[in-house]
Amino acid sequence: MITSPQHLLRRRLIQAAAATVCTFGLAGTALAQAPAWPAKPIRIVVGFAPGGTTDVMARVMAQSLSEALGQPVVVDNKPGASGNIAASEVIRAAADGYTFLIAPTSFETANPFLFKQTIAPAKDLTPVAAVGRSQMYLVVKPESTFKDAKELVAYAKANPGKLSYTSAGAGTPPHLAGELFKKVTGIFTTHIPYRGAAPALQDVLANQADYVFDPGISFSHVRAGKVRMLAVAGSKRSAFFPNVPTLAEQGIKGAELDIWFGMWAPNGTPADVTARMTKEIAKALTLPITRTRYEAAGAEPIGLGNAEFKSLLTSETKMLSGLIKEAKINID
Repeated sequence: MITSPQHLLRRRLIQAAAATVCTFGLAGTALAQAPAWPAKPIRIVVGFAPGGTTDVMARVMAQSLSEALGQPVVVDNKPGASGNIAASEVIRAAADGYTFLIAPTSFETANPFLFKQTIAPAKDLTPVAAVGRSQMYLVVKPESTFKDAKELVAYAKANPGKLSYTSAGAGTPPHLAGELFKKVTGIFTTHIPYRGAAPALQDVLANQADYVFDPGISFSHVRAGKVRMLAVAGSKRSAFFPNVPTLAEQGIKGAELDIWFGMWAPNGTPADVTARMTKEIAKALTLPITRTRYEAAGAEPIGLGNAEFKSLLTSETKMLSGLIKEAKINID
């Protein structure tokens, strides 16, 4: 049988079409079988030891997210270098939606100006959402005679260098709050850094230092009358001590510095994944159990969406970088 050129051409076209349909069918099957996120456990890296405020927030979020997403969410503590070690690990992680960072915003807004470092969090990580806030409190030693923050400032101006304040360490938010307070009021007091908020508070309790900007661990001592709280160093009064005025209410404006905590993802993480995380974090922050566990750590379950969180990071970076430069704070 002789096959005509037209018949050969027709047969080849039919074969090519069949091959295309087969290829598309296989691809469609593969796409249909691709696992939806999340398909395996998710890891949250924390740059501080277990038990601290950052760790508490991360574990509360992990529990809620695990229930919402249907996969285990585990907390991996990588303490050191004010959160830089944890941040570096997340930066190097695959951008597949299975590794995230929870940290105080200061690791992005202050650390780059305090440490000689190779990472640039603002460029190397993607902000997801804020997960909570802690306020700081101006607390004075038991023997102090100051009735409010204005009296402390007046004394410090009349006696430069005579007062001292402690902090959780050079470059930490309590230290930066102390330096901001000095800058705004024009006073000079001596900074005594410690390795942690607990020993910093202990020296104030023992009357070895005059005051401290406490991140929330003094509550039981304040209620027991062992130390006195003069002011809230935040934009509004504290839910824990509603009768204590803010610094601004006492005429000291511009010294507000809250400690915000947030979640970040490696750059390149799918946008739908980070959007889902933002949504689930907002839900988790409304749960009664979240409020209970946050309050036990002296924190509040206040969230910020992605756009608001980015705006906070930008404004905080501007303020803290200028403060660090002016006060000549350098950790290295």
